Amino acid sequence: MLYDLRHADARIKWLVTCLLATLGLSYVFGALMVSLYAGFTPRGVAATYRGREMSMPMPPETTMVLEHPMAMAEFAKPETHTVDTNLLIQDTHVHVPMYGMIAAALSLVVVGLSLERRRAFGLITVLFAALWLDFAGMWLTKFASARFAIVTLVGGWAMGLGYVVVAALAVQQMWFSRARS
Repeated sequence: MLYDLRHADARIKWLVTCLLATLGLSYVFGALMVSLYAGFTPRGVAATYRGREMSMPMPPETTMVLEHPMAMAEFAKPETHTVDTNLLIQDTHVHVPMYGMIAAALSLVVVGLSLERRRAFGLITVLFAALWLDFAGMWLTKFASARFAIVTLVGGWAMGLGYVVVAALAVQQMWFSRARS
């Protein structure tokens, strides 16, 4: 093994712990954002990506005020956030490389864990496949069928699960297991 986090200097262990804590915090807020805008159901994801195109150009080129009467019951209806093609292109452009960097950082942690070779390969594959599924599902939902919303959900849950597995194993091996000489 090139390096072993069990035997690593305390500074390296602290660096990895801080990285994992920071990524964990971002995953919590990412999950909150998903719950606010798309939800965790195929129906919610499909409504977000298959819904009507956004009525406001991104970025807004003009300001327009529109008044119309509304019944009180209309205020109680949840507003569906929709993602148009331009926003999906922008999100893909920004998020895919960033998620790739996160998957790479977590994979470097995996390489330092005491795992069977095939388990390490499997975990690294999950970390990258999750992001591919997440965005493939968004694009397929947008342009092929609402049924592909489940692919986005599987990718998102796989991202979270991959993170939890790596973080739990790393913390356990770095701080709570005896280093073998």
